[in-house]
Amino acid sequence: MNQEILWLGWTGLHMTPWKVIGMIGALMFGARWLVQFVASRRARKPVIPRLFWYMSIVGSLMTLSYFLFSAKQDAVGVIQNLFPAFTALYSLRLDIRHRGWKRDRAGH
Repeated sequence: MNQEILWLGWTGLHMTPWKVIGMIGALMFGARWLVQFVASRRARKPVIPRLFWYMSIVGSLMTLSYFLFSAKQDAVGVIQNLFPAFTALYSLRLDIRHRGWKRDRAGH
């Protein structure tokens, strides 16, 4: 998983499967704010849709796995992604308990 992906060589970037996982995780973790923005704009009030928590968890875990299992093995990155993953899991649990499992609408 730490071998360079040769067919991505045209980009000029040294890309490995772990780096791709880490980048997708970072993009997902950042894109959750776009999801929250769109949901709040539609509701005309601040809301956090359940998708926000799912994206937080998946993005954090993907980025965490990059820092844990790639050649990078960076303790700062592990800590930086461990706490958001825990917080998002806890918030998702509260959201499900409060609104029920099938209630995915943030404004209801």
